[in-house]
Formats: sequence, C-alpha cells, structure tokens
Amino acid sequence: MDDPTGLRQNTTHDWATAVDVGHLARICRDPATFALGGLRHLVLEVVAYAADEAEANCRGRCVVTFHRDGSVSVSDDGRGTATRLDDRGRVVKKPVMSSKDLRFFDSADAQLLPDGHPRRGFSIVAALSEWLVHTNRRGEGAWTQRYEHGMPVTGLTPIPGNGATGTTVHFRPDETVPASGAHAVINAAQLAAWWRELSVEIRNEHAP
Repeated sequence: MDDPTGLRQNTTHDWATAVDVGHLARICRDPATFALGGLRHLVLEVVAYAADEAEANCRGRCVVTFHRDGSVSVSDDGRGTATRLDDRGRVVKKPVMSSKDLRFFDSADAQLLPDGHPRRGFSIVAALSEWLVHTNRRGEGAWTQRYEHGMPVTGLTPIPGNGATGTTVHFRPDETVPASGAHAVINAAQLAAWWRELSVEIRNEHAP
C-alpha cells in the first residue's frame, strides 16, 4: 500500500488519475467476471494488500471481521497507504480504490489469490461495494474516506492518531456479489500458509 521510494512514480497506481470513471464502470458492468468467487474473492483482494505490507516489513498481521450487517472489515498493521502533498499543500492519497492497479488489472500473468482467481486490485472491491470506508494511519497523520461503488463521496477526513500505522478497509458488497457462506470458507490457517509473512485473525459476528 506504500510507495517505499517516496517518489511520485506510478509503481502501482497512476497518481494523476484520482478517479478513473471508465475503469470503475467497466467493473460494475461485468461483476460476474470481476467478482468470481463472490464475497470471498473481494475479501482476498483486500488481504492481499495486507500481505504486501507484511512482506515489505518481513512480518505483519491483519484482522478480518465479518459484521452482522453484511459488511466486512480488514485491518492491518502495515505502513498505511502512501500519501503526498499537492501543489497547494493538501494531503493526497494514492488512488488505490478508484483507479486500476497497474501491476495486476490488465495482466495475463496476474498473481493468483488463494481461491484460484487472478488478483485485480482494490478497485474491484470498491466498485462492487455499496459503500467502502478506507481508514489510513501513517506516521504523518491519519485520515478516512468513504466511497460508493468506487466513487469518493467525501474528501480525506482527518482523524485522531493512535500511535499506530496501518490500513482498515470496511466495505459492504452490493447485491451483484454472492455473499453466502464467505465467513465459513475463509480459513486463517490456509491464508497464513499462502502468505507466510502474514498472520491472519478471523472474527465472525455471525457466529452464535
């Protein structure tokens, strides 16, 4: 989720494209292709970024919570999503939710996720969610931002820091995404075996 170079390079996303409307529309038009595996796949797309952070830091942890309202949150202890200051001194976040991941989206050799389907990026999750809230904690500050079907509906809203860094992605999939049983088929041990640097905890509010 970070840009370790500290430069404005398009290593994972195009900083110049805050919202790629055409890209988001393409995903929304074809959920059967981009949400293969249903909610389980969307969760794995988010966990994959936590695994990236764990690999960069040699070790990491994330908590996946299936909430009673049908939403899911994934919280990690990584570096947080990269930010920079624009020409007016305003904080700008790398557009991970509303533009394509340049490494995976159009790649025929995209990384496979544990469900056997190709990784496409955060934008899949954002575009196919009724709402998504991205909370970002970095050393220089903390912010949250809300999206609806991939479109930002708020700016970056500052929140109090808590001395930690990391990212929380909390989303509720829309009705085009099959959600049945996702909490029962995501297994922490299997994910840890797939991503060896990442420790995963599953919390299920649906459990009796």
